[in-house]
Order: sequence, then C-alpha cells, then structure tokens
Amino acid sequence: MIHARIAGTGSYLPGAPVTNDDLVARGIETSDEWIATRTGIRARHFAADGENASDLAEVASRRAIEAAGVDANDIDLIIVATSTPDYIFPSTAALLQSRLGIRNDGAAFDVQAVCSGFAYALSVAEKFIRSGSHRRALVVGAEVFSRILDWNDRGTCVLFGDGAGAIVLEASDQPGVLATALHADGSHHPILCVPGTVSSGKVLGDPFLRMDGQAVFKFAVRVLGDVAAEVLNAANLSIDQVDWLIPHQANIRIIQSTAKRVGLPLEKVIATVGAHGNTSAASIPLALDVAIRDGRIVRGQTLVLEGVGGGFTWGAALIAY
Repeated sequence: MIHARIAGTGSYLPGAPVTNDDLVARGIETSDEWIATRTGIRARHFAADGENASDLAEVASRRAIEAAGVDANDIDLIIVATSTPDYIFPSTAALLQSRLGIRNDGAAFDVQAVCSGFAYALSVAEKFIRSGSHRRALVVGAEVFSRILDWNDRGTCVLFGDGAGAIVLEASDQPGVLATALHADGSHHPILCVPGTVSSGKVLGDPFLRMDGQAVFKFAVRVLGDVAAEVLNAANLSIDQVDWLIPHQANIRIIQSTAKRVGLPLEKVIATVGAHGNTSAASIPLALDVAIRDGRIVRGQTLVLEGVGGGFTWGAALIAY
C-alpha cells in the first residue's frame, strides 16, 4: 500500500514584526491590551511593496525541500493554497514552479478555501500520491492578507498578517496521512468574505475583508471540534492517542475553545498566533514547521491538523509524523 508521508517542512514570515503598539502608532484606534486580551496576538508580519504570495511561498518551499533532503526537480506536484494570489492567472503554483527551477512538467495548481486552504491542499495531494500517479508533492499555504485589509476597520485589520508555510509530502511504505475530512457550507458566506471583484479594469463591490466576528467564533469552534472527531473515528483512534493538535491560528480564544471541545489539554496544542496573527492558509504549516524545528514535534507522534475559513469551508488531517 502506498502512503503519503511528510518528509520536510518550511516556513517564512516577511519583514520585521509589527507589534500592536506599532499599529497604534500608525493611527489605528486600538491598544496592545485590547488586541492581546481578545485575540492573543502580539505581532504580525507584512510583505513589502512588490512582495507577493509567490515570493513568500518560494522561501518556505526551499526550506521544506532542504529539510526533506530532496532536489526541487524531484517534486512532481505543486499545490498552493492561497486567497491572495499574485495574478488572476497563471496560478501562484505555476509561478512557484518556475521560481524553483522545476522543469519536469509536473502538475501545479492553486486551491482556494481561505483559512482551511492548507487542509484542502494536503488532502488533495495525499490522494494524488496514494493513487500512484505522483511521488512527491510540495504543498504550500501562502498569503498576503495585508493587501485586502481595511485599515479603518479595527475589528479586522489587527487580526491578520502575511506569511507562508510548506511541506514536502512523499510516497512511502510507512503510514503518514491516516485520514482526512473536508466540508463546506456556502450558506454562511456573508459572515466572512471579500465581497468585491474586478471587471473591465475596475473594482466592483467591496475589495476589503469583512467579518462578523461572533458568528465566525461560534461556527469555527463547533465545526473544528466535529471534524477532529471525524478523522479520529475514520482511523479508529481516540483523542488520548493524539500528541499534538495544530489548529488554524485565528485567535487564541478559538484555539482554546476548540481544544476544550476536542478534549485535549492546552499543553498538547500548538499555538503560534501570538507571533504572526491570522495568516489564513499559511497558519497551519507555519505552526507545524515552528513546532518541528523547536523540537516539540518529533517522529513517531500523532498530529491533528485542522482549519476553518470563509466559504464556509473546514477540514482536518490526522497525521502519523
């Protein structure tokens, strides 16, 4: 049987940290105490002018490829999860393939599921590998959410940041991805969306991120708890057999409430949101890479990765690392 196993991880945060006090200094009517107590966020990173999702993805990808100990041309599938692509087309994945110098004609495409985009991309890549059609996938979450924030809306602009995370997923005879689950309910789209588009060279509608925070909180905690149970049931495992929960890093209150609903102590939850804010599709692989590199996550452990985002979409993966 062919399994899909994580061979290496990488991540990247652009520029210097922008603290809550830095935002206040920029004229946003808020405070470090207000942001930190409600979200757990202390800082975030913003891409420089001219720095795009593919730039962030390239750095994270090179780090993941190095960690995996493979050559870039060994990658025959690239999936980039992003809601903030460089262009309408070509895909950010195709741009990334070019930047990495990959010339093997492997597949490359984007996935758009907002903050659960990485869970979607990972699930798709795992199925390609298990089918035998591809041997080694580069799965990336990369976002420049700073480009779609309304800096007059303090309820949203303080929450998000830019970043990228990547994994190399490869075929193996050892178990890796044990189970995945993906879901969507488009009827909830108004509570988190960017309700604008480009037509004939003009912006139609509202080009900024809009969110009903309370509605998102309630929805997120419920579905994250449910989808974690779903992948555990699929693999016939119990929550007691999970070493680490790596949730989408939206805010610390959602993370804490999800852990409680799932039944894991906070000591078994990877939370990096304080250092980079909500980086949407990048947040799960960012947190995964940080915890692997600092030694908390080691080979032989069992992980639950899960995310929820606009759409509404949500998903999870149970991983034997």
